[in-house]
Amino acid sequence: MTEEKSANAILLLSCQDQKGLVYNISNFIYRHNGNIVHAAQHTSVTRKIFFMRIEWELNGFVIPREEIALVFKHVASQFDMTWDLHFTDTVPRLAIFVSRHPHCLYDLILRRRMGEIRAEIPLVISNHLDVKPMIEQFGLKFMHFPITPENKADQEQRQIEEIRKHNIDLIILARYMQVLSNRFVEEYPNKIINIHHSFLPAFAGAHPYQQAYDRGVKIIGATSHYVTEQLDDGPIIAQDVIKISHRDALDDIKLKSRDLERTVLAKAVRLHLENRLLPYGSKTVVFE
Repeated sequence: MTEEKSANAILLLSCQDQKGLVYNISNFIYRHNGNIVHAAQHTSVTRKIFFMRIEWELNGFVIPREEIALVFKHVASQFDMTWDLHFTDTVPRLAIFVSRHPHCLYDLILRRRMGEIRAEIPLVISNHLDVKPMIEQFGLKFMHFPITPENKADQEQRQIEEIRKHNIDLIILARYMQVLSNRFVEEYPNKIINIHHSFLPAFAGAHPYQQAYDRGVKIIGATSHYVTEQLDDGPIIAQDVIKISHRDALDDIKLKSRDLERTVLAKAVRLHLENRLLPYGSKTVVFE
């Protein structure tokens, strides 16, 4: 029988760079009998902003976990920190939005089943019925919200109500081909992750793969980012590219693009769930 792994605490923080930051943060953990297992920091050269992710064992830590935030608040106030406290035994709850391209959805469900993504998926939402049989085969809850210009606002309100009802922590747009309203996005800042191909803005419109094929592009890519009010312009979490050649037909390009989208989205989701991201402005600091 294997010994159950004890939980750790994680602090994600940022503030204006100044003397004594690392000392005071690590000393807070040391003074309360904590053992640091991971620590990473970064300072923005231009804006002089300090970022840090620090993780320590709760086993032996003298402050009860429900009081850690209250005690650390006194340290944070000295340096005017923006900060969040997380625990590694927390299991986040995901809502996955999808339209008619299920490859990223399939991948996330399978990764979750294999333990590569530690989360629950209590809700899958779509504006089409294409993936309903597959979702129900996996025993997941499927909800259909057909979208038209006339009903979009009402349907989004119903989606928000379901997200609240199911206590969702993160929304994943797994090739959901609808533009979320500003009201929806404002409700979940840095809690909506999107994936799309890298053809934008060069090959915009209905047939980006055909346009790329016609132009003879030599690389294709995928980008995963947080969703903001500016379409496809949120802080980037993960990206990757793959080479293509004159031998690749249009279907080959589409297949390679789907493979890339799967891996890039999975990486972005995993980084978020492991609390390795600190968004600031139009960027993210990624503690890999």
